[in-house]
Amino acid sequence: MGALFVYITMPDETSAETLARTLVGERFCAGVNIIPGLKSVYRWQGKMEEHGECACILKTTNERYAALEKRALELHPYETPCIAALSPARVYPPFLRWIDEETRS
Repeated sequence: MGALFVYITMPDETSAETLARTLVGERFCAGVNIIPGLKSVYRWQGKMEEHGECACILKTTNERYAALEKRALELHPYETPCIAALSPARVYPPFLRWIDEETRS
């Protein structure tokens, strides 16, 4: 059992909340933090872009990641979304047990 924090950007708070409710409800992750108010600056198809976005931090396990990524791609409106899994060096054991319990089918 290993924890992953998955970072996903969404275009707005409404889409972030829909993603969060769906992925938690379907047990792909134990919980999601939604951070509104990001400003993203990036290059896309040869042009400089600037847009407001929301960041989502999802708590899941290594075992659930592939299924979570697949489902997130089905729900995401972007052609090439930012979905990045981060493996924490340490996780408080009771918190890790909670993530494991909440992501079991």
